[in-house]
Amino acid sequence: MRDLSQPALIGGVFGWITDFTDKLGDWAGNWWFLGVIFIVAFFDSVVPVVPSETTVIIGGVAVATGGAPYPLLAVIAVGAAGAFIGDNMAFTIGRRWASAFERRAARKPKFEAKLSWAHQQIADRGGLLLITARFIPGGRTAITIASGITRQSRAWFIRWTFVAAIIWASYAAGLARLVGEPFRDDHSKAFWIAFGTALSINIAIEVVRHNRGKRRFHKPAA
Repeated sequence: MRDLSQPALIGGVFGWITDFTDKLGDWAGNWWFLGVIFIVAFFDSVVPVVPSETTVIIGGVAVATGGAPYPLLAVIAVGAAGAFIGDNMAFTIGRRWASAFERRAARKPKFEAKLSWAHQQIADRGGLLLITARFIPGGRTAITIASGITRQSRAWFIRWTFVAAIIWASYAAGLARLVGEPFRDDHSKAFWIAFGTALSINIAIEVVRHNRGKRRFHKPAA
């Protein structure tokens, strides 16, 4: 009879996770995994379903554990390229919908106020908003599409998304290499420690950003 006790169930889940990460490690040991990193980074910018940090971290861990036939620079390059092209695709989608949003704003004053607020936020906070948003799954798509909807300069957008993509890919891959290096003999442990570290840092960044936003919102007028 199958053991359905809680310890057995938890053990089964962890066993499946270990097998899965081992399989990802096997995949990451092939040159074609660079194409996977590029594709996931691209689509994550447009349709944020699976965080693209995961594949970049897997590639970085593969380099750290000696299982990758490619250098860390290749992981950074394809991750940044996928993110950059995906961000610009999201911008183009937003730009194509800009007229529809403007027509709706003309009919609905409340919507017009929200659109104006979004435009002002992007104008005030500039490229730094694009950089910080790249580290927030879902947030990166929202800000890139909003940049297109509010008709920001494409030249300005390209410059900042280029910088943001390089910083993001370098951070994810570099952190995976750094944290995964001590665990060369255990790919699963290297991956989960690297992934957990990246997730913790991203959460800390989001908490700080959220608290700073609340302080600005509640700051009394001079």
